[in-house]
Amino acid sequence: MQKFATVEDYLAAQPPRSRATLEKVRAAIRAAAPDAEEKVAYGMPGFYLGKRPLVYYAGLKKHCSLFPASYAVMREFADDLAKYDTEKGTIRFPIGKPPPATLVKRIVKARIREHEEKRRRR
Repeated sequence: MQKFATVEDYLAAQPPRSRATLEKVRAAIRAAAPDAEEKVAYGMPGFYLGKRPLVYYAGLKKHCSLFPASYAVMREFADDLAKYDTEKGTIRFPIGKPPPATLVKRIVKARIREHEEKRRRR
């Protein structure tokens, strides 16, 4: 697995169509979580609140993926995700056809709520 120091390095290594698709997903995530820190972990870009992961996204050979890092969120949005190939914590979508920004933002906001609930319980 190739290692990347920054998200920009990761995106620059992607084929143009994948990069454009991932940039759309990235923009939607950033819009929903403007205070989240962006970094590369597990070989892919992710957004973090504090030290905890919020979401990851990645470009693969034949598709792109969004990883909400939460089975509960995957269940919550099951109806919205029915047209996508999903498995456990992964949402796969065709290169050039990312999920609508509104859906990505709703998923990210649900993850933020999970973070806040966990913080309150501590």
